[in-house]
This record gives sequence, structure tokens and C-alpha cells, in this order.
Amino acid sequence: MSPEGGWPKPALIGGVAVLAVLTGALLLRSRPPARPAAAPAQPPATRIEAVSALGRLEPAGDVRKLAAPISGMGGSPRLSALLVQEGDRVSQGQLLASFDNRPGLQADRQVLRTRIASLDRQLVLLERDTARYRQLARRGATAAGDLENREIRLLELRGQRDEARASLAKVETDLIQSELRAPIDGTVLRLHARTGERPGDDGILELGAGTAMEAVAEVYESDIARVRPGQAVTLTSENGGFSGQLRARVIRITPQVRQRQVLSTDPTGDADARVVEVRLAIDPADAGRVARLAGLKIIARFQP
Repeated sequence: MSPEGGWPKPALIGGVAVLAVLTGALLLRSRPPARPAAAPAQPPATRIEAVSALGRLEPAGDVRKLAAPISGMGGSPRLSALLVQEGDRVSQGQLLASFDNRPGLQADRQVLRTRIASLDRQLVLLERDTARYRQLARRGATAAGDLENREIRLLELRGQRDEARASLAKVETDLIQSELRAPIDGTVLRLHARTGERPGDDGILELGAGTAMEAVAEVYESDIARVRPGQAVTLTSENGGFSGQLRARVIRITPQVRQRQVLSTDPTGDADARVVEVRLAIDPADAGRVARLAGLKIIARFQP
């Protein structure tokens, strides 16, 4: 202590310095650690949603729309018999339907055949008689007018026979058209007329060529940009026509926007929506499961 009774100045200054160091250490220990600088925010990744569409199963290949014949009055005869149903497999030349004008055509054919046979007999007799009169005319044993009359009658009969033969040929053609036969091997896809009806502009039925099955999906025009050839697709049945899924791929995108044909069971669905038809090839390993289900409604899910 100093002579005045207090602490010596050097000791006081040292004590203050020690106190400041201790206080600073306590403050540094109690301060929270500095946080690292935040990284710049990254934009969220864009999620590509899969495209879904309604569709139907169809046989692979072309679809033929078979029309009714035109009768002599310009209209179509009525169907008297329809021998197939939707989904039936048919072979080329198989009888599919017949029309009510067939019995009348068969009667006309018989009349013409009888008439031609009669004209043939008359011509044989007249030609023999005309040849005899030519010989008489050369010897001057008959009037020239008698030979001329027979030759004129001979020309008339020949003309009548030619007309009858032409009429018979037309009737034979109409008879062929009075029956509808399959032009190719295929599957009956849709019937547009029934027995007793007169077919309209849609014809009688649609026939799909080939036996392998494909699918046609009706993709909304707003989604078609996300569909591409070769894209993988899974198919399910909307109403349980087959179990599980079918594997498929996009093989063709129709270059035309049209009104949808496959309607949803949802009553709130837009029946007037515009769609693009996309044809899908079904994996051969799955195709056999739906080989006889032409026209079945499916749901197609296109993988992103």
C-alpha cells in the first residue's frame, strides 16, 4: 500500500487490465457463432406430368367401311339378313349380309334366261328358214320380198336376244351386289345398320384388316405437344374388360384435330372437346389378352 494508505498505482492499473481481459473473454464466449452465408435460392425443378387419354382397341391395319348397293331407284335396299356381330372374325369372301332386293333380282334373272332360251330357239328356226329362202331366191322360185321379210325378222330377233343378254348381265351384277361379302380377312368393328333397316351414309359395317390388336388414344389438343413417336404407354380398361395393364408404344400421331368419339362415363366430361388420334402398338406379349376385344374402351397413360 502507498504511504497514504491506498493501493499503489501500478497494482491498480494491472488489476483493471486483468478485469477487462476477463470481461472480454466472457463476452466472446457468450456470443452465438456466426452463421454461414446462405446459398442463393434455386428455382424449383419443373415436374412433367404424364398425359392420360381415353381410347379404344382396334385391329391393326386399315379399316374398311362397307357400303350398301344402290338400287335402280337411286336408294339403298333394306337389309334382309345380317350374319355377323361386332367383334366377329371373318375371312375373305365370307357372306356378311343380304338385301331385300335379292328375291326380285333372282326372279328377273329367271325370266331373262327363259326369254333368251326362247329367242335362241326362234333364231335357229328362222335362220334355217331364211337360208332355204335364199336358195329359192337364187333360182327365182320365190319373191324377193319374202326373203327380205325373213332377214329383217332375223335382225330383230338377234337384237332382242342381245338386249336380253345385256339385261341378264346387269341382273347378274346386281345379284352379286345384293349380298355383302368380306373383301379381306379381318374383324367386324362396328355395325351401322340392322336387319330391316335401310343403310345410310355410314354404310353397313366397318371391317378392320388383320388380326393383331392396336389401340387408338384420343389426346386433347392441349396435351399433344407432350406426346412423341416411340413413347411408352400403359393401357388399362375403364370398365374392367381386362385385368392389369398392357404395355404399348406410340407408332403414329394423326395430323388432324377432330371431335372426340370415345366419351367418358363422367357426365361432366366435355363431349365437344377437340382431340388428336394417336395410334399405339400393343406389346406382343400382352396383345393376346385382348385379341377379341375390338372396340373396348381403354385409358392410356403416356410416360413422361
